[in-house]
Amino acid sequence: MAQDHIRYDILAQDALRSVIRKVLTEVAATGHLPGDHHFFITFLTGAPGVRISQHLKSKYPEQMTIVIQHQFWDLKITESLFEIGLSFSDTPEKLVIPFNAIRGFYDPSVSFELEFDVAAGEEEEEDEAASAEITAYPVEKTEEADGETVAAGEDGEKKPGGSVVSLDSFRKKN
Repeated sequence: MAQDHIRYDILAQDALRSVIRKVLTEVAATGHLPGDHHFFITFLTGAPGVRISQHLKSKYPEQMTIVIQHQFWDLKITESLFEIGLSFSDTPEKLVIPFNAIRGFYDPSVSFELEFDVAAGEEEEEDEAASAEITAYPVEKTEEADGETVAAGEDGEKKPGGSVVSLDSFRKKN
């Protein structure tokens, strides 16, 4: 197989992460989510650049899912990360989440989901992150959050309605 000098795997991953960046940028500009849209964002709490309180880090040492729906503030987006204020058990928290730390993005109002296999913590290298398996497919609508920002350590089961595309076959071989 020919060597991929263009690195389509990296381009595809960046393009899918830009969907999340674009959506959050639009929400930050208006200050609210349109219609019934709301987002479940799962990220690795130990990934480089993630900043969360020690309390949240000890409660969710590996990954965490946040819900962006009714109560959030100070949403700021940069090219590489987003910052958001959320309340956890009536305690305000500021989270900084690099887009590269995101494992999943789900909008149950329209059954849209993006999933990324992200390498954890210090072991992450650019080539490992670029070779991640990326999934984009509609899913069955799940029960929505009760309107309060919530966090969970694990995703609920979601059933894909489409196909999974693995980018490993496009990786350059060493």
